Amino acid sequence: MEKIHGAVSRRDMLGLSGLALGSLAVNRAPASALIPAAPTAPVSIAKVASYDLDLVAQFERMFDELGGIGNRVRGKTVAMKLNMTGSSGRGRRVGISAGQTTWVHPNVVGALTAVLGKLGAKRVRLLESTYRRKQGSLLEDAMLEDGWDVNAIRTAAPLVEFEDTNGLGQGKQYSVLKVKSQPYIYPAFAFNHSYEDCDFFVSVAKMKNHEELGITLSMKNLFGITPEFAYGLLDPVPPGASRWLRERVFHYGQVQPPAGMPQEIDPKSNRYEGWRMPRLLTDICGARPIDLAVIDGIEALIGGEGSGSPGSKPGKPRLLVVGLNCVCTDAVAMATMGYNPRAGRGEPPFRVYKDSHTHPPEQLIPPEETHQYADNTVLMGEAAGLGTADLSRIDLRGVPIKDAVYDYEARWKGQAPV
Repeated sequence: MEKIHGAVSRRDMLGLSGLALGSLAVNRAPASALIPAAPTAPVSIAKVASYDLDLVAQFERMFDELGGIGNRVRGKTVAMKLNMTGSSGRGRRVGISAGQTTWVHPNVVGALTAVLGKLGAKRVRLLESTYRRKQGSLLEDAMLEDGWDVNAIRTAAPLVEFEDTNGLGQGKQYSVLKVKSQPYIYPAFAFNHSYEDCDFFVSVAKMKNHEELGITLSMKNLFGITPEFAYGLLDPVPPGASRWLRERVFHYGQVQPPAGMPQEIDPKSNRYEGWRMPRLLTDICGARPIDLAVIDGIEALIGGEGSGSPGSKPGKPRLLVVGLNCVCTDAVAMATMGYNPRAGRGEPPFRVYKDSHTHPPEQLIPPEETHQYADNTVLMGEAAGLGTADLSRIDLRGVPIKDAVYDYEARWKGQAPV
């Protein structure tokens, strides 16, 4: 893997350019031509009534149902990318923590850490971008602010590390990871070193909706591994400017990545967010493949990814979904949320979960697409060959889907109690 710190060598960029050009022909092929080759892997569903139950024993049972992961983590460095995005300030004011709505719950993180330690992991490294203003911010501080028992997590396994991956963190340079699947938008990405310096990678996501993309599960969780300090953060913020330049780079394609970062395959491709983001997420998952997807749906948010989303509300699906393939796992999780994993743009959940949205100037979005519908991320992943979204091809273990369904759409519309 290549390493960069502000620049990529001419040789590296030529290599990336070659990969980009080679992908253009592939992307013209119909998605259906790629679907039969999409791999599959088992997914386990469990009904869990409370975060206060023995989640260590629960995860041990689910891992056994998947065929075990001990031989894959023993003596290895395991990295867990946590979902800790989406403000929960409003929820905390009425006694609801981030872990009950928008973040993965600390008890889930602690239990996973403990199980990985019991399975012999040499190191468990917890990762997330905290969106703080300074390089070197501490992930532990963000956890403490929400009331996490950081010391309990730190001592749950023999060696537990925390790293804020929104910048260099403990590293001296970024890692460039090439997209191993068929790339849609980018041939490679720059990441914090921790996403390369691990042997087994876990996406620990929350089972919730997303304002623009419909759902945010294990694949969407990886958007946070693109470091703001590498892809652009304005600090101080000029008058009238958005601090979050990364959204302009990735969500809307208004600007290209800074010099030295891997560039787009086709800068003239569709700038519409609902087209770009599902494909971008597939590219990210192709660059940093997920070895284990864990989705926390014991308690979650309905109708958005943050408690500030209009119409969002807390719910209690009482579910955990775990799998060895991110596309398969997200497809099953969608089904437990009451959605069709093969749904198209404009079908639930791939349409707006809000009343209004501040998006780029209208001229950057095709007029027919200003309704903000999105493409189905799991189908994009399937077409790229990451995994199947076809439930008939997925080996489902644990609780049957029909016994696990918690209808997000009905509860968001107020047609069922949360």
